[in-house]
Amino acid sequence: MNFYFAPMEGITGYVYRNAHHALFCEIDKYFSPFIGANQSDRFTTRELNDILPEHNTGIVLIPQILTNHADDFIHTANKLSQLGYKEINLNLGCPSGTVVSKNRGSGFLLHTDELDAFLDEIFSRSKTKISVKTRIGKNDPEEFCELMEIFNKYPMEELIIHPRIQKDFYKNTPNLRVFKEALAASKNPVCYNGDLFTVKDYEVFANDFPRVETVMIGRGLISNPGLIADITKNTKLDKKLFKEFHDRIYEDYKKVLSGDVNVLHKMKELWLYMIMMFSDNAKYIKKIKKADRLSEYDEAVASLFLEQEVLESRE
Repeated sequence: MNFYFAPMEGITGYVYRNAHHALFCEIDKYFSPFIGANQSDRFTTRELNDILPEHNTGIVLIPQILTNHADDFIHTANKLSQLGYKEINLNLGCPSGTVVSKNRGSGFLLHTDELDAFLDEIFSRSKTKISVKTRIGKNDPEEFCELMEIFNKYPMEELIIHPRIQKDFYKNTPNLRVFKEALAASKNPVCYNGDLFTVKDYEVFANDFPRVETVMIGRGLISNPGLIADITKNTKLDKKLFKEFHDRIYEDYKKVLSGDVNVLHKMKELWLYMIMMFSDNAKYIKKIKKADRLSEYDEAVASLFLEQEVLESRE
């Protein structure tokens, strides 16, 4: 099985990726949080820092583009190609209201004629390989039948399917019936993405879909950065290693961000996921959220690691 790390805006940037790659080396591909494509000759400072090759040494990184304009996609893809990237991922999955309202991300899926014309142009003009990350529709899972007919026209590096519709956001259960139909119908290699949080989740999925050779995991890996080692080697996440992982991210953010507030914002966002790996965690996450200074944050985190145990991710 190949394992991909899904992108999450605000969390899985280069600081996080470098720490994860250094301490947990089981990921085959990392995907960047999306870049909003445009005709500018320069990336924003944030975008450039995230994708600079020297900030991703030894990491297989796939930049992700969000747009519904072919010219913008090609222009941005060409800039990425100049940095050495040979594969670009198209975001047709983002469910955010601000994205969907502009007919981008999963909002683009409802406009099939425009999507077909867009894909025709980018696949005919692109200098790079293109993979696509998609949901199964905007309003109804049955939309995916027509979408699959469109996707099958184009030589994708991979089709990464998150089997929810846009309106689901991350609620409800992934629609494995539609995913099964898509797997059978796709002319492109298929990667599965959605709700793999534990070893058991993975084992059930792998048993049900033995043909699938690649899975993408997001929230499950952010909660448990050692999940892949647990899946492949039956190695439980070690608390000392978890602390080392946290400390590296924390120290690196302090180097690149100015002021307690900015560092705390990043770390608190990360703890919304990682806290789930600890027993009896309620009072500790409350203290972390309330911390206004790094000294208060340090005390809360030190207490958590000292006093609580890391849970197993078997169930």
